[in-house]
Order: sequence, then C-alpha cells, then structure tokens
Amino acid sequence: MAPPHSAAAIGIYCHVPFCASTCDFCAFYQEKPRRGDLERYLRAMDMEFVQLPRDREVDTVFWGGGTPGLLAAKDLERLGVSLLKNLNAPPIEWTVEMAPSTVKADKLALLKDLGVTRISMGVQSFQPPLLDSLGRLHNLKQIHLAWERVQAAGFAQTNLDLMFAIPGQSLDQWEADIRQAARLTPAHLSTYCLTFEEDTALYVKLSQGKVSIDEEKELRFYERGWELLGELGYAQYEVSNFARPGSECIHNMNTWRMHEWIGCGPSAASQYRGERYQRPANLDAWCMAIEAGESPKIERVQLDDDLLLADAVIFGLRMNKGIDLDSLAKRFKGAGNFGVLEAKLANFEHEGLVYVEGGHYRLSHRGRLLCDAIGGKLMESTEPD
Repeated sequence: MAPPHSAAAIGIYCHVPFCASTCDFCAFYQEKPRRGDLERYLRAMDMEFVQLPRDREVDTVFWGGGTPGLLAAKDLERLGVSLLKNLNAPPIEWTVEMAPSTVKADKLALLKDLGVTRISMGVQSFQPPLLDSLGRLHNLKQIHLAWERVQAAGFAQTNLDLMFAIPGQSLDQWEADIRQAARLTPAHLSTYCLTFEEDTALYVKLSQGKVSIDEEKELRFYERGWELLGELGYAQYEVSNFARPGSECIHNMNTWRMHEWIGCGPSAASQYRGERYQRPANLDAWCMAIEAGESPKIERVQLDDDLLLADAVIFGLRMNKGIDLDSLAKRFKGAGNFGVLEAKLANFEHEGLVYVEGGHYRLSHRGRLLCDAIGGKLMESTEPD
C-alpha cells in the first residue's frame, strides 16, 4: 500500500529523555541527566537526523520529553543546528516543551535564534499543595519568573499546560488555576485530566487505596473548564486544547488527522511509510543501534487504510471541527464499512451526541464528554466486511 500523504510535508518529533526527577503522574521514558549519557545522546541524535528523508518537506517540529529545557544552551544549540542541517527548509512551526524550573534567558534566546516558534510550559497547577502532590519541582515564584522570561523573549506562540482531577483538588481550585493561567495571556492552553498510568507513583497510590477516581467529578471539571475558557476568550478546537484565533498547534492537528511524522530519540514513536513503530525506550539500546548505523524499530504495526480510517474518525471527532465522511471516503478509498459507520453516527445523532450537516459530523457538548466511549463503538464500524 502506498503510504498516505506521500507527497505531503511530514512532522518531526524529538524525544529528550532527561529529567531531574520523575513526577508522580508521568509514564514517559526518562533518565537522570548524567553528562556522559547526555553527550552520547547528542552524538546519536546527530546520526539519527542524518537518516531523515531528504525527499520530503518538514513543516512541524516538536521537542518533548522528559524535559528538553533541562539541556544547557550549548546542548540545545547543538541539537537544533544538527536537526536544521538535515532539513530542506526551516519548519513553519517548531515547539519546545519546558518546565518552569528550566527556563533561562540564554536558552530562550538560543531557541528563538534557531527558529523555534512556540514554547510550551508545563505548569499543571498554581496551587502549591497540588504541585507537591504531583511531585513537581517548581514553585509559584519560578512559574511567574519563567513566564516573564518567555514573554520577554518574544516567541510567536506560547502554551501553558494545566491538569485537573488531581486528588484533593476542588472545583474552585480548578477555576482559580484557569483564571490565573489566562491572566498570563498565553496564546494556547492545554488542559489534561489526570490519568493513572501503570508504573507511576500515582498508580501505586491508587492500587493502595490512598487516592481514588471520581468520574462524576471529572465530568464537572471538564464542563467548568470548557465553559470558563470560552468566557476568557480561548476557543476549544480539541477536547483538551484551546487557543486564541490562529494559535492552534499544527503539529498535533496533523497527528490527529493521521498525517505522517518521524520520531527521533529513545522511545519516540513514528507513523511513516505505511508503518507505526517506536524507538527502544532505553537510552543504551537506542544509542547502540544508532551508532551501528541501524534504524531500530519496535512495536511495529503495518498500516492499511482500514486502520488509518478508524483512527482518522476517532481522533477527528475529538476536534471541534469534526470529520467529513466524503473527504475520508476519497482519501481511504475502499476502506472500512462506511454504511455501518454512517448508521452508527446517525444513532449518535438521535441520542444528541453528534451534529450532522450533510456528510460532516461533529460531537455535541455531551458527545465530547463521552468521546472515548463513542470512539470505541465507532472503531467497530470502520472494520471491513
């Protein structure tokens, strides 16, 4: 099968696996920042960037982690220059995640000079007790100082990450966090419901009965957040993402639309040339493979149009614009069972979960609250006869 969007631009995701400490909720692969490991990582990234295809444009780059901002300015410069050397042209959007405790003026100036367009800062909460309960290292003073530096650096786009349904968090605290974030005037806000991932400290607490999940309360957090962010001028464009006009994250939207991207670095995922795969979630194993001139792939999944259609429908419906079945039918010609899919969407419309305009479908307010359950039912509909 020819890969979808074979002539379209692709995205690049770079995983920087180093963290000073592990947050209680985090399940992403990470390592302590030892200098020898960092030097080896940078050399391996140089080699992995050389493997990037030269026949495709790259329109978006996203550096995540881990904590990319933990790298010193000279290391960020090396990583950025190395990447740019292997691209045909600078990306139109380049996002770097930073933790408040890692934001320094010299790093920001360097990133701006490289062409970074968006800084995304993980705040999670402005409530000190909640930050402590999440295992976050930063404090309120660091948040405000970091944000002053980000704004002074003059990046085209800025984002703040917030978290809700934290054990012990009240609805009033959630509202206060949203208002405080909005007062900092970021162009974009991401709001994530706390999830209990296996192999995290929070999951252990859940299994021990020290914390619990309250799904009804989670729904109230969702609804109040959506309502208040709208009042404060942030338009929802995806279940967890809100932006001022023109400030949506292109990299993420391309991912949700099942475009192609290449992941670089240990544990990074890719969707490229008809395949999904990951790099090994182990710094040594990844480095050894890259140093040997290999392109290590684990958890490989061969993609076909049926699978891509299923994900395009499910992730597409998470976006407020929804999906257009006519466009999807042209893109994934012969895939799935559109008759069953349309019938199920019609049932969701009858239940008040979906709005329908011609061949265009988008979730209602109640539908967005139930989007995971809706996605599960729709996945069955995209399987071929």
